[in-house]
Amino acid sequence: MKITEAQNSTGKNAKMFSRKAVTIPSGQLINTTSLQPGQDLPLLIQPAVADVDFSQWAQSNRDFINEKLYRHGGLLLRDFNVRDVSAFEQFVRDTSSEMLAYRERSSPRSQVSGNIYTSTDYPAGKRIFLHNENSYQHVFPLKIFFFCVIPPAQGGQTSIADCRQVLRRISAETRARFEAKGGWMLVRNFRDDLGLPWPTVFQTENKSEVEQYCTGAGITWEWRGNLLRTRQVRPVVAQHPYTGEEVWFNHATFFHLSTLEPAVRQALVAEYGEEDLPNQTYYGDGSPIEPPVLDELRDAYQQATVIFDWQHGDILMLDNMLVAHGRETFTGARNIVVGMADPTTRTESNGKPDHRE
Repeated sequence: MKITEAQNSTGKNAKMFSRKAVTIPSGQLINTTSLQPGQDLPLLIQPAVADVDFSQWAQSNRDFINEKLYRHGGLLLRDFNVRDVSAFEQFVRDTSSEMLAYRERSSPRSQVSGNIYTSTDYPAGKRIFLHNENSYQHVFPLKIFFFCVIPPAQGGQTSIADCRQVLRRISAETRARFEAKGGWMLVRNFRDDLGLPWPTVFQTENKSEVEQYCTGAGITWEWRGNLLRTRQVRPVVAQHPYTGEEVWFNHATFFHLSTLEPAVRQALVAEYGEEDLPNQTYYGDGSPIEPPVLDELRDAYQQATVIFDWQHGDILMLDNMLVAHGRETFTGARNIVVGMADPTTRTESNGKPDHRE
């Protein structure tokens, strides 16, 4: 049964039309419902009347939006007549404290406008595994937003998974093993012929600036001529700063060699060996993660995965700690742009993030 819930977060009347001077109670402006029966993620939000002033509604109902986001993990805002990237960027600003630039990069992106970027510039025939944006960084976005400029002809869904559910599907033994070994380690090799070179990742060509950034972010570095190798160790579990819930929050599976397609994996190892790969993950003490553990982690993500088809003008708003995202393969044109907001820092001593307003 489809249950619809009328929004009533302000209790005030407001003029929310751009073309008609009509006053309507705010509780009648939008409807919320499950996008798919039996699933809480994402929560679908649609206008209940025509010509809702989207920006004004977002500004007036920020507490309501955040409350729904922290409960469901993701919101899909559909049919609000969001026509362009500038309107999307305004929504990000309306519902966030601070937008983030894309730093310490791990995937190729192009800047669209301000702090709005293309989604990962990756071949259409390749699937992108689920991950929490920048979970390997000391500072990461608490919120991430996606806007559909052009929906793909087929496929191309932004897959999502509730990381509370992912954690529940991981055995206590596996979690304890990671924690006993100090969490997880990411080793990165920045090369000119494979992956992203370090000037692109750190947005500078000054080695001293890179070293300064790494020191502040808890990253060790090693220069090999003009090539750079870094190591960083992070916890596998984090606690959400507002809900207090524990989540599986890391890139240990995403960056592991075994998550790549077999042909790609074999070619990379044959050419560079494991030590010089662009990315590889280990337990926090540097020991290898066993194949059965990695299979268990990938299965946990897969069981929690939800997909939906994009429509033009859709905005997907995710809590980046509560929900991981990925991308399915697609055909035809696809233009999804991304914005990140609300920088959050992880206190390394206990793995708990500290949100910065």
